[in-house]
Amino acid sequence: MITIAPETPLQDDVRTMVADLNAYMIPLTPREFQFQLTVEQMDDPKLTLFVARDAAGQAVGMGALKQHDAGLGEIKRMFTRPEIRGQRVGVALLQRIVDLACQKAIARLVLETGEAPGFEPAWCLYERAGFSRCGAVLDYPDSGYSRFYEKKLTA
Repeated sequence: MITIAPETPLQDDVRTMVADLNAYMIPLTPREFQFQLTVEQMDDPKLTLFVARDAAGQAVGMGALKQHDAGLGEIKRMFTRPEIRGQRVGVALLQRIVDLACQKAIARLVLETGEAPGFEPAWCLYERAGFSRCGAVLDYPDSGYSRFYEKKLTA
């Protein structure tokens, strides 16, 4: 059984997941085109981190909603541990983020992910959840190393 709840990023097991996510992504894209938040940067009142935990209480996934101004939200730091992939934990995390965005009256969710082999599972997750590809968002460069998605939300 997996539980998902908002938690502080300043926990050792979340730090480990962030390090594991970074280790996975670093070889896929040039460093100057990676936009990784540290756990300290994630400890922000505008950011809500959801952590998925297994029955033993182990952190097995995470995803965050960062609230921007003008009804805009951004999905950050989506990750599930390789050993639980395929169990729809990413789907559940993404749904919690979308639900929170709706509660906060966010009208549009955006995200940046990699545009390279290795990111296909992320693309499938977002596209199956109704996200559409779009042009560069926020202050991300349109470098060819990023893929951008958006989803318009209704109350």
